Amino acid sequence: MQLIDGKKISLQLQEDIANEVKQLLASGLKQPHLAAILVGNDGGSETYVASKIKACERVGFKSTLIRLPEYVTEEKLLNAVYDLNNNQDVDGFIVQLPLPRHINEHKIIEAIKPSKDVDGFHPLNVGRMVLNLPCYVSATPYGIVHLLEKYNIETSGKHCVVIGRSHIVGSPMSILLAKNTALGNCTVTLCHSKTENLISHTLKADIIICALGSPEFLRAHMIKDGAVVIDVGTTRVESIDSKSGYKLKGDVKFDEVAPKCSYITPVPGGVGPMTIASLIKNTMLAAKKEIYK
Repeated sequence: MQLIDGKKISLQLQEDIANEVKQLLASGLKQPHLAAILVGNDGGSETYVASKIKACERVGFKSTLIRLPEYVTEEKLLNAVYDLNNNQDVDGFIVQLPLPRHINEHKIIEAIKPSKDVDGFHPLNVGRMVLNLPCYVSATPYGIVHLLEKYNIETSGKHCVVIGRSHIVGSPMSILLAKNTALGNCTVTLCHSKTENLISHTLKADIIICALGSPEFLRAHMIKDGAVVIDVGTTRVESIDSKSGYKLKGDVKFDEVAPKCSYITPVPGGVGPMTIASLIKNTMLAAKKEIYK
């Protein structure tokens, strides 16, 4: 079993981007600028946004955080989005999800200018991804593909089972791995809450990507020997053993599953850091106008 070190690969990718930033500045070009809108004070969102800000500092980006209260109106949130759309200094921005229930998440995402949608959630970017056109790919799937590449994990002709069909991870992941590309050509089975006899699919899988948000869902008896397991889950659970009062649990029961795997990602330190690095990469593409000229 080999552990896939997402933190290490993420830092390598960020170092490469930092060197690109130095070259941009040396050429007299502007400093790349990533902004984020954070609504409320959800603990997980706070941690994630803080990690993005630290990554910006690490690579030499300018970063802006706009905080809005939990009770903010949809209209005021849309106005904040429009302001960033029209801010010429901001290359890309995100609206941190999830949003409060009284706000229409799809309406907010569709209001983001596609050329600044570095999270890759806008319908235009999703559609361009499906058609294999230049776009911003959703950060977590983008990061997973990068990990597979760095660890020379063969995908062509392999059977991949994706568990979870969210628009953020599961669905785009299934599309990327099925594409006729160097890091694609998988036969993909997309499983979800209505899938009957799930274990019959996972036992045949060469690669399993678990993105359910259900702590320790995937167990050893559900996978075959030598499978590659990518754990996307990051659920905060209470813990008396942690100073913060909680710890992160993945979707995979790691200690039980790992001995059967050829490769596996840990939680934390696996997919999470790559999501951050991919967002930074997308922002760099936005700053260089490589997707939308």
